[in-house]
Amino acid sequence: MLGDSLTAGLGLPETQAFPSVLQDRIDKAGYHFTVVNAGVSGDTTAGGVRRVDWALDGDVRVLVLALGANDGLRGLPIKEMKGNLVAIIKRAREKKAEVVLAGMEAPPNYGQEYAADFRNAFRDIAREEHIVLIPFLLDKVAGLSDMNQGDGIHPNERGARIVADTVWAALRPVLDRMTTSS
Repeated sequence: MLGDSLTAGLGLPETQAFPSVLQDRIDKAGYHFTVVNAGVSGDTTAGGVRRVDWALDGDVRVLVLALGANDGLRGLPIKEMKGNLVAIIKRAREKKAEVVLAGMEAPPNYGQEYAADFRNAFRDIAREEHIVLIPFLLDKVAGLSDMNQGDGIHPNERGARIVADTVWAALRPVLDRMTTSS
């Protein structure tokens, strides 16, 4: 799972971060996959490009790509973000890994046009690259005080479980397909 502080589980014990919760679900479902949490707080898609080879080291069969939140928080150019995400996807494909892209929403302070273009960037990439899209990683969590830590950005334990549910809904069919085709 190549991501930022949301993936790293900032403010949570490692066992409560959504990648750990996903590992529990994978194990209980009887799959033989190991989740590697490659989340780095503050990371942008440009940082992901620099780290992708490390993240893909070993027998990586699926890459959950959960970057872009910090690009949006900083108001970085959407065209650059898209280019970085596509570069990561192409690198994953070279390593024969399937990619699941986690979409993100931009904060409203950069205007409606930026927010809409930001949201659509993830949809466009998923369609153009023929990959699975999680429309919004923080669905049912973002903006809800009872699902987030005091900063209002990072999920608390309850929120992280919901994020894991959201990712699991997209990831499980990928794992099913990989398990039946091998």
